[in-house]
Amino acid sequence: MNIIGTVVAAHGRQYRIALPDGKTLLCFPRGKKSELVCGDEVLVEETSDTLGVIHALTSRKTLFYRSDTFKQRLIAANVTQVIVVVATEPAFSEQLITRCIVAAETQGIAALIVLNKCDLHDRLPGAKATLASFEQLGYRVLPLSARGDGSPLRSFLEGQTSLLIGQSGMGKSTLTNALVPDARAPTREISQALNTGKHTTTHTSLYRLNAASALIDSPGLTEFGLRHLSTDEIGQGFVELRPLLGHCRFRDCRHDREPGCELQAAVTHGRIDARRFAAYRLLCAETA
Repeated sequence: MNIIGTVVAAHGRQYRIALPDGKTLLCFPRGKKSELVCGDEVLVEETSDTLGVIHALTSRKTLFYRSDTFKQRLIAANVTQVIVVVATEPAFSEQLITRCIVAAETQGIAALIVLNKCDLHDRLPGAKATLASFEQLGYRVLPLSARGDGSPLRSFLEGQTSLLIGQSGMGKSTLTNALVPDARAPTREISQALNTGKHTTTHTSLYRLNAASALIDSPGLTEFGLRHLSTDEIGQGFVELRPLLGHCRFRDCRHDREPGCELQAAVTHGRIDARRFAAYRLLCAETA
C-alpha cells in the first residue's frame, strides 16, 4: 500500500521520509534521476520496517532554490516562511540577505530576518544599522541570542513551514538546537582569523515542531545566484519597486540613463534606497 510521506533529510539518492504516524523510512526513488528536497511530499511504498521506495512526487506549493550559470541548487519545498539568519559576528552580507528575500518574494514566501548573537553588545549597533533598510521596507528584524534563549522566535514559527538560511557561522544550527532539543545539529565556533563561519551542517534537515509547524535547517551559504529569474521577476522581488515598474516613459526602459525613468527619479528624490537600487541593477545585469 502506498502512503504520502514528507522528505525530512536527503543524502544523495537516499531520502529519510517521515510518515503520518511518526515513523521514518530510508527510501530510494524509482528511476535514475531524482531531485527531491526537504519539505517535498512523496508517494511511498513501505518495503520493510525501515525501508521504502518513492514512487512519485506530489505537487509543490513553493520551491526555494538558487542557481548559477551552470546549475540549479534546490534547497527546500513547500516552505511558507524564509528566515534569514544573520549575526553580530562574523560579518554578514547585505547582498546575500537581499538575494534570499528576492527569491522568497518571487515564490510568494514570507520573509523574516533574525539577528543572532545580540549578547555581543559592542557589535550590535553596527548590525542593526545595516538591517535598518530592510525594516523600513516592512521586513521584521527579530533580535535574539540563540545560545541564551531562542524562544522569541517560537511565535513566528506557529503554523508555518520555516526555512533557516544564511551564511555559515550565523548560528542557524544553534538556533535549531534551542528550538528542537532532539535535533542535535552540529555546531562549531567561527574562525576569528578570517571572521567567517565554518561549515557544520552538511545537508538540509526538516524537524516537525507540531502538527501544523516545521523547521528546516540548511547548510551555510557563501553565495546565492538568481540566474533562473527574469529581469521582470527580479523587479517584482523588490517590494519598493513594484508600484513603479511599467510607468517609465519608455516601455523597454532598462532603468539606467534613459529619460523619464521612474526608478531613477525615485532614487534621486530619496524614495528608493540607493544601495537597494544598486543591488537590483546588479541582479538584472547578472541575468542579462
